[in-house]
Amino acid sequence: MASVKEMDTYAKLWMKEAGSKLRASFETKLNIEIKTNPNDLVTNMDKAIETFFCDKITETFPEHRIFGEEGMGNEIKDLKGTVWILDPIDGTLNFIHQQRNFAISLGIYEDGIGKIGMIYDVVNDELYHVIKGEGAFMNDQRLSPLKEVSVSKAILSMNASWVTENRRIDPSLLAPLVRDARGTRSYGSAALELAYVAAGRLDAYITMRLMPWDFAGGVLLVEEVGGEVSNITDKKLDFLEGDSLFVSKPGLHKEVFEKYLTGNTSL
Repeated sequence: MASVKEMDTYAKLWMKEAGSKLRASFETKLNIEIKTNPNDLVTNMDKAIETFFCDKITETFPEHRIFGEEGMGNEIKDLKGTVWILDPIDGTLNFIHQQRNFAISLGIYEDGIGKIGMIYDVVNDELYHVIKGEGAFMNDQRLSPLKEVSVSKAILSMNASWVTENRRIDPSLLAPLVRDARGTRSYGSAALELAYVAAGRLDAYITMRLMPWDFAGGVLLVEEVGGEVSNITDKKLDFLEGDSLFVSKPGLHKEVFEKYLTGNTSL
């Protein structure tokens, strides 16, 4: 059975190699396809990077399974054994339009328990990584434990969709939170927003719908530095079907649920 250290070493090497492939692709013409709607896009590079990881993982750890966004891995109905949960490009719209603000996201789970989390900001060459219980890092720099903050002093990351008309939540529900926070931001990549909470660049991140590959790596980073993680109803995340997501520095969860979300039947 592969050790956590062995998986961590290989994963870091593959992250950097995959990042090089993505940077090299900036000079080439992308093949872009629409998935579920005109804003949900996939490129030939999303598929190529996922295939790259699948080939490497299968060759090196043949007993492991792969849960990837583009479906190049295994059909996953449970998290038994070792499962690599992968998003080859988190922030595909940004990758296409900006050539920045996207990341490779990876979480490695053993029997449903997170062991390794990695988020690679390819353009800035920032690799956020964690082995559970051994500290979280950005490249070689250890991330500091998160400190408590109140809503009035918080920088909140949230897409404007959730305070305008949408299919998932009453937009008036989160509008007071946006009003009361010190500021709001949106980067268009859940993985980066999770990494930024872990690094203390953001104080909280809220979104109504993500898939497991969007958050599997990032939530381990946040938890390792003392942050809080749940879905929008303050329950544990669903790592098979996806979920809403609320991650924050200590203290913010309690304040947000008490002042803004508790008792709302629309959730």
